[in-house]
Amino acid sequence: MYAVHFIENNNVLLTQLLQRVPTEGEELKIKGRKATVSSVKNVDELHVHVQVILEVVKKSKFVVDNSKKKKR
Repeated sequence: MYAVHFIENNNVLLTQLLQRVPTEGEELKIKGRKATVSSVKNVDELHVHVQVILEVVKKSKFVVDNSKKKKR
C-alpha cells in the first residue's frame, strides 16, 4: 500500500492509500474533475507525490432574450 498525494500547483487535492501508483500521462478523475498525471515523484518507500493537471471547466453564459421584455 502506498500513500499517494495528488498535488496541483503546490495544493494537495487528495491523499489516498492505493495498491498501484498511477503512471505518467494517465487519465484520472479526482473529485469529479478530469485530470492527467504530469509527473510522479517517490518521496520514500511508502509516500508518492503525483503532480496532476486538472481540465479547465468552461462555463457557458446564460443568454438573455430581450425581445420578451416590456418596451417603455
